[in-house]
Amino acid sequence: MSGMPAADAAAPLTDRRIILSAEGLSKHYGQVTALDDVSLAIGEGEIVALVGDNGAGKSTMISILTGLVQPDAGVLRLDGEEVLIESPRHAQELGIATVFQNLALVNQREVAANLFLGREPTKFGFIVDRRRMVEQAAEAVQRLRVGLPNVRALAGDLSGGQRQAVAVARAIVGGGRVLLMDEPTAALGVRETRRVIEFVKELRAQGMSILLISHNMQDVFELADRVVIFRQGKKVGERVISETSMDEVVGLIVGNSYGSEA
Repeated sequence: MSGMPAADAAAPLTDRRIILSAEGLSKHYGQVTALDDVSLAIGEGEIVALVGDNGAGKSTMISILTGLVQPDAGVLRLDGEEVLIESPRHAQELGIATVFQNLALVNQREVAANLFLGREPTKFGFIVDRRRMVEQAAEAVQRLRVGLPNVRALAGDLSGGQRQAVAVARAIVGGGRVLLMDEPTAALGVRETRRVIEFVKELRAQGMSILLISHNMQDVFELADRVVIFRQGKKVGERVISETSMDEVVGLIVGNSYGSEA
C-alpha cells in the first residue's frame, strides 16, 4: 500500500466528532527534539493506536496530554476548545484519564477502595462512607461489565486482566471520558489479554474515546479504528486500520521503503 497518500497532520482521517486533538506539537530537551510538529485526533467512541519504536516520541506525547510536561509549540483542543493542561490533576478534571503500565493499584486495599482512592465518599464531611463507596463501586463494575469476583476482593488477589480492568474502571469512575492506555496487555497471558481486549471493545461501544499505546500489532489491528505512527519524534503516517496492513505499519515504524510515505 505504499501508493496510499500521505496522512495530512491537519486533517485527521475520521468522520467522528473530535473529542481531543493535538495540533503541531513540538517539544525539545536541549538539543534533543522529542516531538517535531506532530498532530493527532481522537474521535468520539473511537480507538486510535499510537505506535513507534522506543524514542519515537510516544511517551512525550502522553506526558503532554496528561499535563506532566508542557509543549514548546502547538495546541491542544478538547471538544474543539483550546486548552492548556497544567497538571495530571487538571487532566483528570478535564476528563482525560490515563492507565499506565504499572497500574498504580494498592494491593493491600479492596477493589472498592482502589476505585475511589483519594476521593472516597464521606459522611459528616470527614468520615469515609464505606457502605456508599462499596455500593458505588459495585454499580460502576456492573455498568462497565468488569469481570470481578467482588468489589471487596483485595487488588493483590486479582489476576492480571482483572487488575487492568480495575485500573481502567478507576479512571472512568473519576470522570474520564478520554482514556489513554499504555501497553494494556503487556506481561499478560493469552487468556488475560483476551479479557482486556473484550473489555476495551465494550468501553468503545459505550462511547469512550481511547488512545492506545502498544507495541503489540495484533492488539492494534484488533482494537484500533485508526493508527498513528511516530518515528524519531515525527508523525510519519496515519492509517485507517481497515485500509492498511501490519507490513505497511511496521514499515512506517522502521522506515523501510515498503512503508514509505513517498
